[in-house]
Amino acid sequence: MRRWRLHVEAGALIVVGIVLAIILPADAASRDPVRARQGMVVAVEPLAAQAGLDILKQGGNAVDAAVAVGFALAVTHPTAGNIGGGGFMVIRLANGSAVAIDYREKAPGKATPAMYLDAKGTIVRNQQVTTKNSKGEPVHPQTSLVGYLAAGVPGTVDGLTIALAKYGTMNLKQVLQPAIGLAEKGFIVEYRLAKSLKTAAPTLAQFPSSAKIFLKPDGQPYQEGDVLVQKDLAETLKRIAQSGRDGFYKGKTAELIERDMAANGGLITREDLSAYRAVIRIPLHGTYRGYDIITMPPPSSGGVALIEMLNILEGYPIGSLGSNSSRTLHLMAEGMRRTYADRAQFLGDTDFTDVPVTRLTSKEHAAQLRSLIDPFRATPSKELGPPLVSLPEEEVSTTHFSVVDKDGNAVSNTYTINGGYGAYAVVEGAGFLLNNEMDDFNIQPGVTNAQGRIGTDPNRIAPNKRMLSSMTPTIVAKDGKPYLVTGSPGGRTIINTTLQVIMNVIDHKMTVQEAVDAPRTHHQWFPDVLNIEGGVPLDVIEALTVKGHTVNTLNTAKTAKYSQGDAHSIMIAPETGLRLGAADSRSSGAAVGY
Repeated sequence: MRRWRLHVEAGALIVVGIVLAIILPADAASRDPVRARQGMVVAVEPLAAQAGLDILKQGGNAVDAAVAVGFALAVTHPTAGNIGGGGFMVIRLANGSAVAIDYREKAPGKATPAMYLDAKGTIVRNQQVTTKNSKGEPVHPQTSLVGYLAAGVPGTVDGLTIALAKYGTMNLKQVLQPAIGLAEKGFIVEYRLAKSLKTAAPTLAQFPSSAKIFLKPDGQPYQEGDVLVQKDLAETLKRIAQSGRDGFYKGKTAELIERDMAANGGLITREDLSAYRAVIRIPLHGTYRGYDIITMPPPSSGGVALIEMLNILEGYPIGSLGSNSSRTLHLMAEGMRRTYADRAQFLGDTDFTDVPVTRLTSKEHAAQLRSLIDPFRATPSKELGPPLVSLPEEEVSTTHFSVVDKDGNAVSNTYTINGGYGAYAVVEGAGFLLNNEMDDFNIQPGVTNAQGRIGTDPNRIAPNKRMLSSMTPTIVAKDGKPYLVTGSPGGRTIINTTLQVIMNVIDHKMTVQEAVDAPRTHHQWFPDVLNIEGGVPLDVIEALTVKGHTVNTLNTAKTAKYSQGDAHSIMIAPETGLRLGAADSRSSGAAVGY
């Protein structure tokens, strides 16, 4: 028997909602997955996805294609695609071995724990220009959100070049050619990018180097149908194609970065750039109902939290309780609440702090937490302990893409510049946006509150330290074969989005497109609120409220629409080996295969 869900906009009559809840299936997808026999690429931007597919068709493997996608997104998806940021890649090779590449940004060598505080110890959050430098150009104050001081040392170029060198089959010139062409010749701006540029224009305009690229000479943003050309970025990409990582971390590009930093109050130096190294790590391995979970270790908190939540929920008959039923959502929320409390207390860069990964991901720890869950009552978050005595709410402008090739090699990659357009500052002469990842540190040591700011020491700013992340690139295997490749953007919601895609496929037997499109939920301990996307029946919301949850959802007329994640995923059908691609309907992404 199929499950049913509500399709109703806020403010619709309850009686209509009840009727719709009866006639529409809960796992109904907007479309079927894209099917392919050989290879599949799924990404947020169609041109970048096609770049990866072209590499597969030329004989490249999944890693070759993933690197091509990563560089192409730096051109066509400036809100999150990048060479000025960082991220995480999980690779599972056809022989069953797996690796994780940590190319998360680092704090500059001159960074200090209190660098974003004023004399009174208050965080400086001013995003408006207040001063000018010696050249008369605008300079931002000490803010972790906008401007040069917000940037960590970028890791993307080193991460992608290491992945290609060790696990790819092509050279940099081959896989960078699509990105170089898109930057040099330009591409047509589509609706979503035009809308995004319009929103970002006032802040981009505060940086002459950014305005020169993303705004027209009259100061207006590019419109839908315009052609966006990025000559400086093309030249930077050519230097990488010619010289590898040294084409970015040394030579002209490094000189341009250091010069722009020095002129605008930033901290990154050529020494920081030259010293940066991505790290090849052993992935975290967990199990869930007989499936193998391969995911990212610290400094991402995502893999630890994902495995911990799956371990908790494995003790319940989730499949028989039903997709997005009140009982299922209650148990998920209680698992999330407890896991995010652990995340706040323990997770950070393992090069600087001792993270009890083995204990947190153990079945025994999950069983202990599960024993404290009341199936009929929501646990007030304060009962798990007061807010720890601030990690800011993570920005959501990250992007995820998935790749599977004809041989069964699989790549799950999530990378970011943190906020949309990162620090909004383009490196003069180099053409790429800087990240504002320093805001992912605990920037107000010792201060935590009920709004979700967690001020524990494991994520305190320190020179050359990687900031904590929620990015959760994940590959699921079954019987020694790849089964699901998934991940998502979305700040702290990333972990819970990835969790639900996996559960939808395994517990609720959804197709990958149904699993990606289904309504999602999120709880992160503090604030003590359960967020639920629209599409969940009103009686479920009411039942959760009766259990004691404070629910924020589209179905409550007093709140705005809540949307969570962008999980571009691939399933490999066990019976046929077909690659089934699912671009998330929440974005204009594309699944392309052959």
